[in-house]
Amino acid sequence: MTSKSNNGKWLPSHQVTKGPARAPHRAFLRSMGLKDKELNQPFVGVASTWNEATPCNLTLDRQAKAVKKGVVDAGGTPREFVAIAVSDGIGMGHEGMKASLISREVIADSVELMMRAHCYDALVGLAGCDKSLPGMMMVMARLNVPSIFLYGGTIMPGQFRGKDVTIQEVYEAVGAHAAGKISDEDLLELECAACPGAGSCGGQFTANTMACVSEAIGIALPFSASFPAEDLKRDEFAAECGRVVMQLLEKNIRPRDIMTFEAFENAMAVVAATGGSTNACLHLPALANEVGIKFTFDDMDRVARRTPTIADLKPGGRYVAYDVHKIGGVPVILKQLLDNGLLHGDVMTCTGKTMRENLAGVKHPEGQDVVVPISKALSPTGGMAILRGNLAPDGAVIKTAHVKVLQHTGPAKVFNCEDDAFAAISRCEIKKGDVVIIRYEGPKGGPGMREMLAPTAALVGQGLGYDCAMITDGRFSGATRGLMIGHVTPEAMDGGAIALVKEGDIISIDADKGTIVLNVSDAELTERRKNWKPIEPRYRSGALAKYAKLVGPAHEGAICAPGGFDPIPVVERV
Repeated sequence: MTSKSNNGKWLPSHQVTKGPARAPHRAFLRSMGLKDKELNQPFVGVASTWNEATPCNLTLDRQAKAVKKGVVDAGGTPREFVAIAVSDGIGMGHEGMKASLISREVIADSVELMMRAHCYDALVGLAGCDKSLPGMMMVMARLNVPSIFLYGGTIMPGQFRGKDVTIQEVYEAVGAHAAGKISDEDLLELECAACPGAGSCGGQFTANTMACVSEAIGIALPFSASFPAEDLKRDEFAAECGRVVMQLLEKNIRPRDIMTFEAFENAMAVVAATGGSTNACLHLPALANEVGIKFTFDDMDRVARRTPTIADLKPGGRYVAYDVHKIGGVPVILKQLLDNGLLHGDVMTCTGKTMRENLAGVKHPEGQDVVVPISKALSPTGGMAILRGNLAPDGAVIKTAHVKVLQHTGPAKVFNCEDDAFAAISRCEIKKGDVVIIRYEGPKGGPGMREMLAPTAALVGQGLGYDCAMITDGRFSGATRGLMIGHVTPEAMDGGAIALVKEGDIISIDADKGTIVLNVSDAELTERRKNWKPIEPRYRSGALAKYAKLVGPAHEGAICAPGGFDPIPVVERV
């Protein structure tokens, strides 16, 4: 027997459910309450990154249950499971942050293994904290089974002395406290107010940036990215995801039908227009790799430079993700881009309709300045740029959104790890004009390419965010603001020029021109290279050591395996 919902077509789950030889397999399934009806329906994996490690993922269990109801209503058999998720916020500023980017690969790999081992036919993936979003979307592209993504939702803003605040303000207050600008009591009051409940960090940081990407690239339902985590209306989107994935299965619409090169340009456009996280410059190439597409620094820079910034969002702006929700959600941003020729409208989406069809009824809301019309853009270009020069021949990334100064020249203050840099900043040893170099924190050297929110926020808190620059082969949190350049490639561990910088070397940055220059002659750099040796690996066993051996460069997405191969087969016989 076959279910009506698959019209007799072969499905991967038939490897487990069909034929006399699969009686033992069916026995296991029956022990969990499945009957003939459920065994003869398509099996849908419902994967979430629920845990109690971070508020970002705290509501995913509830939402996954709603997804399952939608699958059942549409004639499918849902099977729920979870993957890990690392809290970037709690992992920040210490060795724990080295696990963050690595967790993206572990999430994708673990969901892949669950889907392959149990032969599920479709996938609904739910994720909340930063790396869990691209990790879940990557495995959808890798497996290429009918899939839909659901973001867990943003946190509500905290209230501190009459103002909306996020975790960003707490990190920056640490720097202000070290400089004697605020008291212990002020810091504690802010700490207790910033995070009022469940949900992902509230500004246009990495989680909310990648949530916008999920809608722009077409793998998430329109309007689903903006509802707060604790809003029970989000459960309606969850149930709809369950129903829609069954339609995708019926229509045979798969992630690689959706994630085209044009869709990646749409994704980068929404990152640029919202002043989104520079982490997107890691995640978009990695996601593109999974479908066998090259989406490079040059592609991202090209899209960013032609896309105006139209959303006034933290960390540099005034508003939070909840404000975007209140004015109509991500489709308001996408419609502005579409109407002005900055978005591909004919790409397929998970609704079974094109982007243009999805946005047909969206109107720009009047009487608000959270998202402004293109004609009133906050900046003529997008919120980030790619820099190149002898210090970063393969590229580096800077967030330009709301950055007051885009040029800087100054002497290098050199540190071989984030911890030493943060200690020096905490002792107020960084002075106006300095260029802070933090190296050996790249994907291989860290390993794990730590985010540098603790030192960047401390500089901002001391009032130096725009009077100093920071350059690293590591990366930055979406909450970072100021003159901060990351993703420098080649990284120090690979012998990149950042490894050759000496204390006091003069470095020049020009984000408008896209340049980053170490003012040292080629002859001098050649001489320095003769005496250079990489540092000893910081980990010799376990997951971090394995990652360091496998990982590629940041400008290619810090990927660990080739993509575009070996999806779950469309046609097969048991």
